[in-house]
Amino acid sequence: MAKATFYITLFLFFISCFSGVSQTRKQLENERKKLKSEIVKFNRLILDVKKKEKNALEDLNDIDQKIKIRNKLISTINKEAAILTKEIQNNEKQLKELNKKLLALKTDYAEMIFKSYKSKSQQSRTMFLLSSQNFYQAYKRLEYMKQYTSFRKKQGEEIVIQTKVVQKLNDSLLFQKRIKDTLILSEKDEKSKIEIDKKSQERLISTIKKKESKYKRDLLNKIKQEKKVAAKIDKLIRDAIVKANKKVKNKPKSTKKNEFILSPAAKALAAKFELNKGRLPWPVKESIITRRFGVQPHPTIGGITINSTGLHFATNKGSYAESVFDGKVLAIQLTSEGRKNVLVQHGNYITAYNNLENTLVKVGDTVIVGQKIGKIFTDKVSGKTTLIFVLFKNTKRLNPSSWILKR
Repeated sequence: MAKATFYITLFLFFISCFSGVSQTRKQLENERKKLKSEIVKFNRLILDVKKKEKNALEDLNDIDQKIKIRNKLISTINKEAAILTKEIQNNEKQLKELNKKLLALKTDYAEMIFKSYKSKSQQSRTMFLLSSQNFYQAYKRLEYMKQYTSFRKKQGEEIVIQTKVVQKLNDSLLFQKRIKDTLILSEKDEKSKIEIDKKSQERLISTIKKKESKYKRDLLNKIKQEKKVAAKIDKLIRDAIVKANKKVKNKPKSTKKNEFILSPAAKALAAKFELNKGRLPWPVKESIITRRFGVQPHPTIGGITINSTGLHFATNKGSYAESVFDGKVLAIQLTSEGRKNVLVQHGNYITAYNNLENTLVKVGDTVIVGQKIGKIFTDKVSGKTTLIFVLFKNTKRLNPSSWILKR
């Protein structure tokens, strides 16, 4: 039984040695599934929308984003396959060792059975006992025969256990090889799709180069409009802070400019908001992020920098923006294009839901997490439905990616 325990311990040790690797492979597997899902969403929410006009610059940006996701998927597949290869190699090595030990165990058992049979043919158990010189010797011989029989039984059990261990490892090895084959096919499929996307990319680049000055001019105008909207929201928040702080009778001496003086209830709300950092729901359910926060080079035209005030969420036509936390509607801004931006206050934190077609709330309303704020605007020309989600602490913009749930 000691040998059986040794083999089981050895097998468990082998499994534990690679549990960390398996966990990493599991993470990569989850990442692969997430990226595949993202590509499906991207096709549905971005590439499959009905457009009135073709815009080579926007189309190129869409193709570039899709290629980036596919490249990330291929990288994830390669990492997963590499870990799987190491696991297979280690399993093959372990299987070889286990088979060697199993053969040794069977050989040892066969020799013992042969000796036992030979011993029995020469002298029966009864004669072996009767030939004892005294009772004590007979007792010892009986105990020996019992122990020998028990040892044979245990050794047979060890062979059964060892055979199961080998079979289990062999099944695992075959399964791992099938997974690897699937990953290799998946990688080839993604590479062929990227080649198709790259051909579209080349055609669009050629189109843009012919009218580069026009596209550049239109883009700079769009960036200028975005800056104007951002500046108006910044002013709106500063004015709201001044207005709110004027109502406070006993102002603390440590009050800073452009910061809300919070009541105990507002402080508690802000503290709850902070505790939910990284766990806030997305402001629109079925969506993907198409632009990140912060200063970044334009993805398709060189030499142009954009400053993204928040996250851009692409979603389905007819979708609604939803409050990410309990709060109070601070302001509703109407843009020059007739769209609406809603600002919701959570203590000294503010969430802004920009690019709405209409609103379902008014200034002063109390809202709860998940409550619909307004219908998101769908561009009739591009066919895209995009929510711009911005987050502030007083007047300072924060990166919303750090606050919402990771998907």
